[in-house]
Amino acid sequence: MTPPALTPSPARPPHVAPSDEQLHSFLDHAAALAEALRSHDYSVAGIEALLGTEGMAALDRGEPEAISLTLDVAANSTVAAPLISLVRALIIGDPADLTSALDAELLSACASCGVLRADDAYDYYATIDIRPVVINDIERIVFSDRDASMRDIVPGPNHVLGVGRASRSLLDITPSDPVGSVLDLGGGCGVQALGQPEASSITVTDIHPRANLFARATLAAANLKQADVIEGSWFEPVAWRTFDRVVANPPFVVGMPKVDLVYRDSGLNLDGATELVLSNVADHLTLGGTAHLLGAWAHVDGESWQQRIASWLPDHGVEAWIVQRDLVDPATYVGTWLRDESIDPRSHEGRAKTRDWLTHFATSGVAGIGFGYITLQRIDAPSSIVCEEMPQALAGPFAAEAREYLLRAEWLRDKTADDILTTGFAVRPGVAIENVSVTDLEFGQGFTPAALRVTRTDGPRWSHDIDEAVHRVLAALMPEASLATTIDVMAMLGAIDESLADEVKEGMVPVIVDLMRHGIVLPTDLLSNEGDD
Repeated sequence: MTPPALTPSPARPPHVAPSDEQLHSFLDHAAALAEALRSHDYSVAGIEALLGTEGMAALDRGEPEAISLTLDVAANSTVAAPLISLVRALIIGDPADLTSALDAELLSACASCGVLRADDAYDYYATIDIRPVVINDIERIVFSDRDASMRDIVPGPNHVLGVGRASRSLLDITPSDPVGSVLDLGGGCGVQALGQPEASSITVTDIHPRANLFARATLAAANLKQADVIEGSWFEPVAWRTFDRVVANPPFVVGMPKVDLVYRDSGLNLDGATELVLSNVADHLTLGGTAHLLGAWAHVDGESWQQRIASWLPDHGVEAWIVQRDLVDPATYVGTWLRDESIDPRSHEGRAKTRDWLTHFATSGVAGIGFGYITLQRIDAPSSIVCEEMPQALAGPFAAEAREYLLRAEWLRDKTADDILTTGFAVRPGVAIENVSVTDLEFGQGFTPAALRVTRTDGPRWSHDIDEAVHRVLAALMPEASLATTIDVMAMLGAIDESLADEVKEGMVPVIVDLMRHGIVLPTDLLSNEGDD
């Protein structure tokens, strides 16, 4: 279809965010607004169908005029006019006629609350972000402050973030199955609480009053009546309380001990926010309760990052799995977060902030910054802390892997070498053996073996280098026979030297433990749990 002739877009009305008092009055209308939006297919699927592949790509790139043109074309088609107006006013932030989408009473109420604003022509545009998202296969409406993706906005100190990459990452790593009580620590606009609809009770805390207002609006729109929002710093609002599940996307940005933006800066030095959460979260978990967190940590000269994190956790009562997903150098890290707050690193302000930040890192011996996922469980035993890197792409939901990891850790917790040897194991379905060969430089032709690996093709795709002896044992494993019996039978059949059978058994115990921690082999009594996940 040929695009309509266009005149240059008029100047956009200035962005004026609603005050906290106005947001408070909006709480009475948030659910009604969300319901009205759903009735016009203001949803992820509806917007994707309207904008198409190119329009959605423009949305991801932050190009409002390209989206506006797409809407102009759609206006000449059979697409429902209310949805076009809603996307124009709510997503792009341009004035549009909303009278066909919202009844007069609701339109007036939202305007009086400042979340919609009329321009000179009496068309309306949104002053906050009103975004449809799908969380655990459920369509939701999330309210937050507008960011700089569609409008030329520099987020202020009290900016409340919407559904960003970090929020989505935490949703991906957190189980959403039924549970008793949930604490969403530093809940922001309420996104993580939406991922816990089957919890009996949800407590959302945040030190930021404006964030709590948005959270209440988001929860009201979702009709999550079991959720309660409490204002306060860190764990103070829930002192002496314990929960079955804790989720947290804290202000973990590694930096100087000051607060420029409430949603990302803790006011604590370097990685103090992650340290504070890890040092205290176990005290707020029921026995068997779990915590699912995002965190960042400094790589300091002369200190391993694993030891740094382990020092923050108690010696007793914790099963902790810390997975580093990314590691960046200080300059890249600073530049990323400057752009996050709409500061050009080339500007005078950007250069000054870069120098201050990098100087602080250099003075503190920071050589890099790691980011990753933290899974933690309250146990009645000495603490077990595993810190490892997982840079590879995931081939399945991390939340399922985290649940299974804790099951595997529980199984291993009190096992001796004899227990391992008298247990039957099986190789996980989908595990592959990789024989890696490289060009033979000595002879100038052909290939020579370089590595033998056992690799999961699902979940985290863990891969371990093994030798031929381990390969033979893994190939012989079967659930009906214990590990010791399997090795004895192999010796009887000549697959291994019979005189070395006891030595092989001793050597296979730590190998099996390592492979089991990564789910490559599983004991017989956990096979059904693996299938459930």
